Amino acid sequence: MSKIITIDPITRLEGHGKITIVLDDNGDVERAFFQIPELRGFEAFCVGRPAEDMPQITSRICGVCPSAHHMAATKTLDSLFEVEPTPTAKAIRELFYNLFMFEDHTIHFYYLGGPDFIVGPDAPAASRNILGVLEKVGLDIGKKVINIRKRARDIMAEIGGKPIHPVLGLPGGVAKRITEETREQIKAFSKDAIEFAQFSLKAFDDIVLKNKDYLDLILSDVYYHETYYMGMVDDNNNVNFYDGKIRVVDPNGSQVELFEPNDYVSIIAEHVEDWSYIKFPYLRKVGWKGFVTGNDSGIVRVAPLARLNAADGMATPFAHQQYEIMYETVGGKPCHNTLAMHWARLVEILYAAERIAELADIEELTSLNTRNMDLKTPKEGIGIVEAPRGTLIHHYKSDEKGVLTGVNLIVSTLFNSAPICMSVEKAAKELIKDGIVNDGLLNMVEMAFRAYDPCFSCATHSLPGEMPLHITFSEKSGKILGTIIRNYNSKEIISWS
Repeated sequence: MSKIITIDPITRLEGHGKITIVLDDNGDVERAFFQIPELRGFEAFCVGRPAEDMPQITSRICGVCPSAHHMAATKTLDSLFEVEPTPTAKAIRELFYNLFMFEDHTIHFYYLGGPDFIVGPDAPAASRNILGVLEKVGLDIGKKVINIRKRARDIMAEIGGKPIHPVLGLPGGVAKRITEETREQIKAFSKDAIEFAQFSLKAFDDIVLKNKDYLDLILSDVYYHETYYMGMVDDNNNVNFYDGKIRVVDPNGSQVELFEPNDYVSIIAEHVEDWSYIKFPYLRKVGWKGFVTGNDSGIVRVAPLARLNAADGMATPFAHQQYEIMYETVGGKPCHNTLAMHWARLVEILYAAERIAELADIEELTSLNTRNMDLKTPKEGIGIVEAPRGTLIHHYKSDEKGVLTGVNLIVSTLFNSAPICMSVEKAAKELIKDGIVNDGLLNMVEMAFRAYDPCFSCATHSLPGEMPLHITFSEKSGKILGTIIRNYNSKEIISWS
């Protein structure tokens, strides 16, 4: 008789989710499902609101990555009102955004993903958290992590008004200038941030890469999928978080797309499944072929490793050096090993720190020319940034008064939703054999999604006005045993055949 194992809730992620694993009569995994039981309705209730409200509204989608939505919304307003931000506004925005990327990536490595390696993937569950990390590495390092994050957030609060729900972005500019005093504070921080990023990479090398078991796990087939990859690049095809074109490479690393944000509709399409509130974006020219990998699959991955795969390098010297070391270690580009995302995330922490230092030296950073007010009649706007979790797309339509008539959000975790489903199922099938299941193995199944640093608060969607739920119970043979149906404002209906 088959057996069902449920991991609910899954841990160390933003949002809520569960994993259901079905074992066959031999105790091997027949299927494994990654399910999201929550939903959000931001696209629906943003309609009818003034477009200028979007940087504040969408930052409430998630308390972990509000700055990503804030900046994507701000860039979408630039597009909507056909206004070019001033050089000062661009510099301030990019500086603020790199502070956010530095701080957010640091959270994931030390608090969410790091425990699996620093403490150990099969360590007791009570130890696989930040407290276990501190016990392993020592309180001094813990203080260093807390201090550098606090300093980053203090500067974000100074520039953006608030570190969590910023009030910085305006169409054509920013709401506040940067003073020379703040510039000096940023310079001092950037120096320490670069040292911290280099320290984190050294710690990863000492704890993970020099541990053969960990390195073998990263490079194992358990966490391996050949997919397309997408990320934002500058004019030299180097990684950029804030501005640039979007580049897509195939599983062999060859460029297949390089497009402007306004052209995304001709490149990206969206698929839906009746069993999930998550959308599944795919490459339009390849088509939706289901949950499969390879050149014939339209699935495209985003997030740190995808950005590095899609780019030719990093735009700052120390980060580029680490970029080359990473690819030399994993055997070249592109890297299809999902757990290598943790390493790529550290390379990006270093890039963000170096980019902050570069922007702090730009002369126009402290100029009073913070906004271009030459706004045109709004109609349609598209804005894209690279969120910590990958490419983030905002698309708005409005009437001539700037009242929104349509909103589409394709968040990073949506691009990774199909890969996450595949990663979880593959890990479960590779790790669980002969009915042997323990906490350590189940955590290693969770590691398959955790590397993506998914945010399901951002990723879930619903049709307006309803929260339908339809569950069908069936035998292994396919015979339906019964259903549970729940609709909005209706009583639960249970029927059994």
